[in-house]
Amino acid sequence: MALISRKSFQFYSSSAPASRSILMTLSKRLSFISGQQKPQNCSSVAMRMLCFKDKSQYMFCRKNHVQLWIQSLSVNETVHLCGDSGSSTKSNNNVWMDEQLFFKKLNSLCTSKEIFDFLSSLEVMSDTMASGALQRISEVEMDDNGLKNPEGVLENEVFRALCFQFEFESSKLSNTGLLNALQALIKLRIDPQSTLMASLLSEGKERLDKGQLTVKNLCALGESLLEVEGPSCVTLEQIVNHMQAKDVEKWSPREMVTVYKMLQVTAREGERYQDLLNRMNSATLTIVSQLSPKFTSIILNSLVVLHQTQDIPLVTALCRHSVKHVPYFTGDELVNVLEAFLCFGHRDQIFTEALETHVPKSIFTMHPQTVSKVMQYCCQKMILSKPIFDAAAEGFISDADRFTTDQIAGYIIPFGTLNYLPPSASALFQKLETVLHARLSHFQPHTLLNLLHSCVLIQRYPVNFLPKIFSPYFLQQLQGKEQTVTSQLTQLFLTVTLECPFYEGPKLLPKYQVKAFLRPHSSLDVHLLKRVKTGLLCLLKKRIYFASEVSTPYFYTVDIEIKLDEEGFVLPAAQCEEVHRRIALCVDGQSRFCINSHNLLGEEAIKQRHLRLLGYEVVQIPFFEIESLQSCRKMADYLHRKIFPHTYGLSC
Repeated sequence: MALISRKSFQFYSSSAPASRSILMTLSKRLSFISGQQKPQNCSSVAMRMLCFKDKSQYMFCRKNHVQLWIQSLSVNETVHLCGDSGSSTKSNNNVWMDEQLFFKKLNSLCTSKEIFDFLSSLEVMSDTMASGALQRISEVEMDDNGLKNPEGVLENEVFRALCFQFEFESSKLSNTGLLNALQALIKLRIDPQSTLMASLLSEGKERLDKGQLTVKNLCALGESLLEVEGPSCVTLEQIVNHMQAKDVEKWSPREMVTVYKMLQVTAREGERYQDLLNRMNSATLTIVSQLSPKFTSIILNSLVVLHQTQDIPLVTALCRHSVKHVPYFTGDELVNVLEAFLCFGHRDQIFTEALETHVPKSIFTMHPQTVSKVMQYCCQKMILSKPIFDAAAEGFISDADRFTTDQIAGYIIPFGTLNYLPPSASALFQKLETVLHARLSHFQPHTLLNLLHSCVLIQRYPVNFLPKIFSPYFLQQLQGKEQTVTSQLTQLFLTVTLECPFYEGPKLLPKYQVKAFLRPHSSLDVHLLKRVKTGLLCLLKKRIYFASEVSTPYFYTVDIEIKLDEEGFVLPAAQCEEVHRRIALCVDGQSRFCINSHNLLGEEAIKQRHLRLLGYEVVQIPFFEIESLQSCRKMADYLHRKIFPHTYGLSC
């Protein structure tokens, strides 16, 4: 471990008394940069000087990194790095502070000024202590907007002395001191192209080539390279290759997370590193309970990116573990978790309940993208959570003007898909109409179509915007005219035809209409349909008196159709004359309802609504009414009450 001495802080001359403070000694010497004299409070040593645009504005570059400048030292200004931990300096209790006491004191300090004052009181410190001080400065001085007090940190003589010595004595630093300093300077957004950063990175890569780095060191270097050079950094692959030879079982949670992050950018070619991933997945399963919200989110995101769909035990454990972290996830972390739930098909009632507690309380502080992802999760999992949906509606009414078009669609579409109108529905759709009037041209064609289609599912009719939807130019933009698109267009047109007779705008041309609406393969419960058909056969005696899965001239498919004559007698299904009434039996299995609910999904609700408007007598046969009917006779009695509550007969 290298020792940083007070003299190296002072960049001493023989005439400088050793007992003077660092700041006093530095301030007495003047230097000239580009021929201009520095102010009296600056060091004579050519430290990492800040480049100014003017007296109060620092120059930032490369993603807001701070650009620093340095001038060569003269011979008598060379920085000295004291010997390793065996140095006699350590035996002098007046100048040496025990590392444990140092870090205890350091962590109690809350401002950079307090830290610099503390460092100024020391005669000597190890490089680990010095790098720890830089890390603490980055913790107390950085926020979401960057460095809170650039001048107070970057112009401070102690800070510049530390940076100088880390740059020019990098080969003498311990692995821990080197890599901790590198991470701290990255967090402080020091320019990655500066000679300081180049020196530290070069030294780290050199030690990697020589195989001198431990697992902890490898992970620290990997994290730094991800920050500085990004996913394209070729050295990351070299680090991962070193990690393959290490004992995964001994890695800490932080080390495990770092390797997952590196694998995300190095293991995209199919089966590459799958053996390492298998070992990591098994080891991670044993430490799931130790993972923080951040680590849980990162690992779940990595499993998604790395397509680890086969490791169900780990995914399940992480998803369950994430429940207790819901209130503590950042917006981005929660998005990662929800994407993992969607990717791996996981659904957890306790997780939903945690969201129902968290979202309503935080709706006005949550980022719109996070709320949009929560709504997408509920929509795809068919979870009708009224607390979440009601809160989302309030958030939309309050802040929709600042949402992106995708976020607007993300908030609204689930209401239609799950067939739910919140208590604030009137204000919600007034706000939506206002936003659409202002920003209609900003929406991508498919996004706008999905949005307006979802509105008609819950009887909110966008008649003011249909002329745009049915215009030739807009239809041309819906490239490909795939079946889903033409089905949505047809259903929009059928809706305004049946439910908005006052609409006099453009019509949808026949070439854009489908012959029949798409019916998801899972929407019809074949087993349930078979039981109903058996009950009908018992009731009507002959199979000819009803037909199943009947295509209608109105784009919909009826599960079971029964025809009656004028006197109410049942006609053979094939008969087309003397048909006075048509009964449409909707055999609604669980897949047509929201999860754990008796609330029909929007697609099924609009179908039954339209069938009634087209003249059908719609009789709903929901799964929850017949699942307990075990015998054919009981099913027949139930169907008798549902279809013919008063009387029935057969036409012979």
